[in-house]
Amino acid sequence: MLFEARELRACGEPVSPDELRHGEVYFSVLFLDDDGFVPVLEPKVFIGRDLEPGDVGKAYFQDFRSYRRGVRYESATEGDDAVFEVGVQNYIFEYARALDVLMYCELLRRKASGGKQSPDR
Repeated sequence: MLFEARELRACGEPVSPDELRHGEVYFSVLFLDDDGFVPVLEPKVFIGRDLEPGDVGKAYFQDFRSYRRGVRYESATEGDDAVFEVGVQNYIFEYARALDVLMYCELLRRKASGGKQSPDR
């Protein structure tokens, strides 16, 4: 198999707020270190906008596991073990764009190790 070549951007290409679709799975990419060598990829489901009174332009996301179990924002209880987040769009990607962020991370890791295999940190 061969993956197509493309230029990778340092910050990736987050999904545009206008393109978010209710019930679709997106991926957050965060880094646990300041160098950008230790990424965390986490699936999140877009569950809607402005779900609380007074909200203006706020996007809501739910963790994939609880969403898949059928937990919904409107009926969730503390015992449901669900995670809801508001306004995390700057690091929300479609799968292929999240993969771009991870590939960029791999290139940084290689550069830091002098072009050798990625350093395990």
